[in-house]
Amino acid sequence: MEASATATRSLESDKAQRIVEAMRESVAQRGVAGATFDHVARRAGVSRGLLHYYFGTKERLLTEVVRRDCDLRMGVLEAQLTQAASAQDVVELLRLTLEDMVRDAPDFFTVVFEFFTLSRRNDEVAAELADLLRRTAEHVAKVLRAKQEEGVLVLRAEPEAVAEILFALGDGIGMRMLVDPDRDWSETVRAGLLTVQALIADA
Repeated sequence: MEASATATRSLESDKAQRIVEAMRESVAQRGVAGATFDHVARRAGVSRGLLHYYFGTKERLLTEVVRRDCDLRMGVLEAQLTQAASAQDVVELLRLTLEDMVRDAPDFFTVVFEFFTLSRRNDEVAAELADLLRRTAEHVAKVLRAKQEEGVLVLRAEPEAVAEILFALGDGIGMRMLVDPDRDWSETVRAGLLTVQALIADA
């Protein structure tokens, strides 16, 4: 509990923000194995000891990176969904969000998949990732449920299940788009949107 509280407080400081961002960039470019504390410290312009003081281990620092990225993603998606006035609005917003992330924030996918790979070998990381994914899906499900109660749309499955499918589609298609950036993915994206339309309909 004390380590968690210290990490939370430290994230408010400029040095901690630099450390988190340096870790994010290092993992995206070098992978988890290559993102050593020495490399991250140099990149952030701080001492190696400061990383240990704030975060303790590389795994905890990586957890903070993924948590921040998930929170940012969740905030953007929530704001967009809140403005939706129809099911078609939701579908269009999801398309734009996917395209924006692939174009402007490709490192998000890299870091999350690196975190996933690490989670297969580390029980603590696995628990953290499961909690982050669950919390993100539950948050979006809450917005979808509210939209259904407002009479804006109809969900053809439970809100939590719909939210999980939305993230699964977005993450999977996004990864494929980044692996083969020269390919025309328009038909794949359209097929994904048709899947979404089967789950989210106008009221």
